[in-house]
Amino acid sequence: MSNRRLVPYETTLHVHDTCLCLHLQRAARVVARKFDDVFRPLGLTQGQFSLLMSLNRPEPPIMGSVADLLALDRTTLTANLKPLARRGLVRIKVDDSDRRNRRLALTADGRALLAEATPIWKRHHAALERQLKRSADALRADLIALS
Repeated sequence: MSNRRLVPYETTLHVHDTCLCLHLQRAARVVARKFDDVFRPLGLTQGQFSLLMSLNRPEPPIMGSVADLLALDRTTLTANLKPLARRGLVRIKVDDSDRRNRRLALTADGRALLAEATPIWKRHHAALERQLKRSADALRADLIALS
């Protein structure tokens, strides 16, 4: 055991100060908690809001395209859809053209809740952008480039 290499504490400090993954994860958690708080009166989380918004399309998308958009695997997407379907906000149906696929659609209740949540998102998102030390557009472009 004594011949194991140890990572110097200076390396720990360097990783703490410079690790993009660490800082992105921390920022994402903080932002998600803030949006969870503002959506709580509607019984939504920020993840559920994003999922509902991803379904707000002229035609119901297939699960695979929603999973890709949200960077989720299909199993996680299915788990996230279940409470929304139980609440009657989302309808999951077999695709008529390919029975292996599932189409995801907002119900009337889902559209109404999304309409109620959107002004809340707009207000709090604008406040978040004002907190940034750089252009929100530049940050978005950088994040899109990473993903």
